[in-house]
Amino acid sequence: MTDQPTLLTRDVPPRTAFALEQAGVHPLLARLFAARGVRSPEALDDGLGKLLPPATLKGAPEAAVLLADAIAAGQRICIVADYDCDGATACAVALRGLVMLGAAPGRVQYVVPDRQIHGYGLTPEIVDLAIAQHRPDLLVTVDNGIASSAGVAHARACGLKVLVTDHHLPAVDEQGAVQLPDADVIVNPNQPGCGFASKALAGVGVMFYVLLATRAELRARGVFSAEQQPRLDALLDLVALGTVADVVALDDNNRRLVAQGLKRLRAGRVQPGVAALFQAAARQMPRASAFDFGFALGPRINAAGRLADMTLGIACLTTDDADTAARLAQQLDAINRERREVEADMRVAAELQLDRLLAAQSTQGEVPPALVLFDEEFHEGVVGIVAGRLKDRLHRPTFVLARGQDGWLKGSGRSIAGFHLRDALDLVSKRHPGVLRKFGGHAMAAGCTLAEDQVATFASALRQVAAEWLQPAALNRTLATDGPLALEWFNADTVGALDAQVWGQGFPAPVFCDEVEIVQQRLVGEKHLKLRVRQQGALRDAIWFGHTEPLPPRVRLAYRLSLDEFQGQQRIQMVVEAAA
Repeated sequence: MTDQPTLLTRDVPPRTAFALEQAGVHPLLARLFAARGVRSPEALDDGLGKLLPPATLKGAPEAAVLLADAIAAGQRICIVADYDCDGATACAVALRGLVMLGAAPGRVQYVVPDRQIHGYGLTPEIVDLAIAQHRPDLLVTVDNGIASSAGVAHARACGLKVLVTDHHLPAVDEQGAVQLPDADVIVNPNQPGCGFASKALAGVGVMFYVLLATRAELRARGVFSAEQQPRLDALLDLVALGTVADVVALDDNNRRLVAQGLKRLRAGRVQPGVAALFQAAARQMPRASAFDFGFALGPRINAAGRLADMTLGIACLTTDDADTAARLAQQLDAINRERREVEADMRVAAELQLDRLLAAQSTQGEVPPALVLFDEEFHEGVVGIVAGRLKDRLHRPTFVLARGQDGWLKGSGRSIAGFHLRDALDLVSKRHPGVLRKFGGHAMAAGCTLAEDQVATFASALRQVAAEWLQPAALNRTLATDGPLALEWFNADTVGALDAQVWGQGFPAPVFCDEVEIVQQRLVGEKHLKLRVRQQGALRDAIWFGHTEPLPPRVRLAYRLSLDEFQGQQRIQMVVEAAA
């Protein structure tokens, strides 16, 4: 077996696990939750009443006044969206929510940048587009705007009010001082002075909180009573989708938002577009999980922004007509299939280039601590996906660059634990002024713009930062597991209990680890290893997707539990993640 991670076992605080179990939590879940930092049963309460108060989100009360005034005056509001799933769901939440709160439908419109033409965020060009199309009085950014000083200034100069709702980190100058756009109001949990406890709120979550604050403001003005107020929880399927798809950390508050969205899905209380996307993806809503958001619905919405026009995704999420939703969902599904083909071709080219790069740069077989790849044939729309695949393969921070329509190279990067990608770009820009034309992002994902003649400098500078920041141990792949699974929990009820929980970034789904005897093994579909194993004396079915190398007679398997359904029969299956 080659290129396998080191298998580690998560620590389980015994007193915490015992306390959770005594409070009525399923014994296995108590152990899993304790290992993920849950310290009390209250943290597992996913009721809406347990959400963090909107008033604690800096700028939300002021945004509520701004929006309530605009609604009362019948002003034209234009949502400035982003071209990923978080931005699309945030836009849909804003459009639907503002109408629910009393804005006239024709007075709430949106614009969304084209990735290849306009670039990212509220640029002066997007302001001009919004003015030309909708003549707004108020611009509301969703999932962007915190670094759009020029765009905000241009909008203000044109007489528009600007509300920025975002969750990205603000820009800093060469002295390290935070630079904020001169908007009328900024709502962002990551802006200076914000004491909101959930810094991991996604862009769609920020917009949802702004709507909650606006509803409270309208209620205080006597527009409606507490009994008559709009049920904004009807938007939580969209909030959950955007939150999971943006791969933000699922802290207590985000898990509540996602859990509430999943409850609505399983009960069939969803937007027509979400239901249509489930059907297009051949997924079952009564058994919906966060996995469906991240790996079935999210990619179909994202595909529109990568290869086509995100207005398709937003239209799908905002239509109330089931037939229209079904047609748009099928279009998104077709675009996603095209995206997979483009990605597959690009991954082959990237891995060939990577092999040449490693052969030329490696010292004694060592992989450089960071990677930067560019090819004239790369597609701007899928650079992030390919960067993620390569990062997973080599466990190195990786940037993939493609040429944009404006001639500049657009890079998307993915990182590993311990290497804050956006801070690394900031350091590169300070050490090499002028190399990066623009940059921004998060710890684990970031983007940048540069000229082709700066690629070598950028690659060298990023490798240098990685060499300084990353200890050798951090460059070794590891897989955290939850240890052995007791025989008593190897059943369909356990699978159901696990699938009912909210797992994701920062709160990973359980991976168990057991030593097994390999009884049978064969390839299926030419690229998957089908196994029959003996675990603790019992025979089990297992499959390792995308793995073709045979396993030794005895081996430690890291695996997830899955319920395999075939011809009406259900069987518990081990889905292998790694072996040692």
